[in-house]
Amino acid sequence: MMGQPPTAGKGTAVSDRGLRIAMTVTAPRTAVASLALALAAAWVGASVPRSPDPALTLTYGQDPRQVVVVYTATRPVTARPPLAVYVHGGAWRAGSPLRVRAKPQWFGEAGWVFASVGYRLLPDAPVEEQARDVAAGLRALRADAERLGFDPDRILLMGHSAGAHLAALVASDQRYLGADAAAVRGVILLDGAGYDVANEYTLRGALARKLYGDAFGDDPVRQRELSPINHVDARDPPDWLIVFAESRRDAREQARDFGDALQRAGLRVERVPDPGDHLEINREFGTPDYRANASIRALMARVAGADAARPDAAPSVGR
Repeated sequence: MMGQPPTAGKGTAVSDRGLRIAMTVTAPRTAVASLALALAAAWVGASVPRSPDPALTLTYGQDPRQVVVVYTATRPVTARPPLAVYVHGGAWRAGSPLRVRAKPQWFGEAGWVFASVGYRLLPDAPVEEQARDVAAGLRALRADAERLGFDPDRILLMGHSAGAHLAALVASDQRYLGADAAAVRGVILLDGAGYDVANEYTLRGALARKLYGDAFGDDPVRQRELSPINHVDARDPPDWLIVFAESRRDAREQARDFGDALQRAGLRVERVPDPGDHLEINREFGTPDYRANASIRALMARVAGADAARPDAAPSVGR
């Protein structure tokens, strides 16, 4: 059983000039981990727009990775705008909160504050601790909302790949955020496939062990505990958008199954298939021709307008 998540203290603001988190990739403990590291390496080396400099950085723990980088709204439209919180990917063992591409501009131009959460990585921190870090970072943000200038009760949580799994887990398993969970009014998941890890092991056997072995091990009880699909209920955030690579069978199936579970709980969910690959779905977020733009804007409008109440009718579902 998972223990209680740590309590986050108030973050300390520091200049970004002092924050230079390198994209480090820990050497794999087994040869099969090379597949996950290849994904991470491609993600790092891809030609993408330069990420902007953050306005400031909050720390919420002692580890150098326990930080949140914050970007202010470029066109504030309200005195207390909503907050979008991003969880980076990297196969649970790589990544940086500084690699955000066009996301801060996308949200900033809509009048939102944007933040990107760093967290400890494998092999130093198991997935449970990574999820606790994400929750602690979100609590640190809420504790400093007045100074940072956003509404602590209108938060959109999002993530890509392993970060989509962590975002879904923190949003669905109430033990991570506790009383802060109600502040998360919407969730965007970008091509994650860890929503039902135990079922992936059952369906795909050796392939699943190659992809998930270092992160989730061989214990089916632990795999179920770390699968967001097993924690979905009516208390979860009311509004979900799941973007997935239509060419990836596991992404299609898990988007379908996880979305169905959210619907059964009475939550709003839309699934958007994207013709891009796993990396492009993250890289292109915030660009003019991104497939899910209309759906993202609609979800943002509901969160910003506090119109994220659970729908009386059946939730809207994309293709």
